[in-house]
Amino acid sequence: MALVIAGVDEVGRGPLAGPVVAAAVILDPKNPIEGLTDSKKLSAARREKLADIIKAQSLAWSLGRAEVDEIDALNIHHASLLAMQRAVLNLSLMPTHVKVDGKFCPKLTCNVEAIVKGDLLIAEISAASIIAKVTRDAEMSVWHQTYPQYGFDKHAGYPTKYHLQALTEHGITPLHRRSYGPIKNLLED
Repeated sequence: MALVIAGVDEVGRGPLAGPVVAAAVILDPKNPIEGLTDSKKLSAARREKLADIIKAQSLAWSLGRAEVDEIDALNIHHASLLAMQRAVLNLSLMPTHVKVDGKFCPKLTCNVEAIVKGDLLIAEISAASIIAKVTRDAEMSVWHQTYPQYGFDKHAGYPTKYHLQALTEHGITPLHRRSYGPIKNLLED
């Protein structure tokens, strides 16, 4: 059986708001994509351009996610693994081997390998990192339309000074993770 490698990465462990989004990508070995690297090392414009190329040229790609209520119920670690598992299971082509960014692997029936700094080292993981980041950032920009006072289009829910100030002034939204310290503290006040 031919080796079919999927790269998997997630985005959104650190934010105070919004889902954790994972992507799984199976690149076409006959059609390499130039410029793949850790999504955090790319400009937003470059990420968006690469995301379009990845979607067009990969053999398969998919998304998985865990919502705010799942993050609060499971904790972010387990919610991230669930999002990654969902991303792989959503692929139209099943991999024989999965390479995951980080130290932990989601439960899957194929071989799974965790690679620290995989988003920098492995093209498939870099591609997944890019698609996950572009997807989550776009979703948080859409949420900005509903909650403009929080600035989700600028910080994507991360605990910036602006976001923390907005929480103090306006309270929490249904997007906020109630199990996270700053949100939990606001609820207790």
